[in-house]
Amino acid sequence: MAGSALADFLDRKCLMAEPSQLLEPKEMLRGFLSPGGKLVRPVMCLCGWYASGGARDPGPVVKAAASLELFHAFALIHDDVMDDSDTRRGRPTLHRLLAEFHRHRRIPGHAERCGIHAAVLLGDLALAWSDEMFHTAGLSPAQIRAARPLLDTMRGEVMLGQYLDLLATGRPIGEIGHALTISRFKTAKYTVERPLHIGAALAGAGRTILDALTAYALPVGEAFQLRDDLLGVFGDPRKTGKPVDDDLREGKYTVLMALGIARADCAQLSVLRSLVGRSDLDTEQADAIRGVLVSTGARSAVEQMISSRRRRALSALRGAPLPPHAITALRGLAHATSARSS
Repeated sequence: MAGSALADFLDRKCLMAEPSQLLEPKEMLRGFLSPGGKLVRPVMCLCGWYASGGARDPGPVVKAAASLELFHAFALIHDDVMDDSDTRRGRPTLHRLLAEFHRHRRIPGHAERCGIHAAVLLGDLALAWSDEMFHTAGLSPAQIRAARPLLDTMRGEVMLGQYLDLLATGRPIGEIGHALTISRFKTAKYTVERPLHIGAALAGAGRTILDALTAYALPVGEAFQLRDDLLGVFGDPRKTGKPVDDDLREGKYTVLMALGIARADCAQLSVLRSLVGRSDLDTEQADAIRGVLVSTGARSAVEQMISSRRRRALSALRGAPLPPHAITALRGLAHATSARSS
């Protein structure tokens, strides 16, 4: 449902009569949003709506939920620029596509810079469109008043989480608590808790429902990020759509890496300190890092953390004041998000 609503919105934007030069960036943004997205945040938003007794015409709520995917596009586009990533969902990142696009129209030496600048602008456009889609979804004034503060909070949290991630990238240390803090702000709240809250608020939920959803959401969101950490180092690029060594080259500060550093002996620590964050990291060196993460038990410890958080989330659903069909859906999402391979 949310995917169709998003496609309809983007189609309308691309059909608007404007100078032909403005159709090209719109088409690129639509192309970025079309393939491979899991729509986790819209799905969570709709689950929050149904879990809170939403029973009226779901059409406006579906559109509001879909607007979260436009915000997510903004975050991904900017994240790829900051990480200097080459691929996303198995395709070139937007700033790489834009650089190639402008390479045929400008002096070659300016193409890379133009691609970056254009991607930032298209990310900003996705942010503006997400706000437009939310406010034109057909929600009542009361629904907008209830959900807007949560939407604003979500946006602030993910940007601050990204800032913490940016500060820590390239100098991972063995402080697991700090890595979990980044995970909670960058992913757990943004991916699960706030979308559930927004959907619940659109259904008129009170504090009891919101608290019950939080008890479920935070461990699920942390499990989602912990799985992402593992996939970023041990995943199959054919499934994840990203090179498996990128996180190691960037020196991403993850719980996985923090555990590896905390548990490493002197020789293992020397491998991590000398190789993690090297932009010229080769396959053999990346395998050496992976070997340390396995031999120190860091990989298995993260798997245990994922299982523990999934159990905590499922336990929070027992006795929660939510409809049975919503509990069934949330149980399924807890398994799907924590056991995924992409």
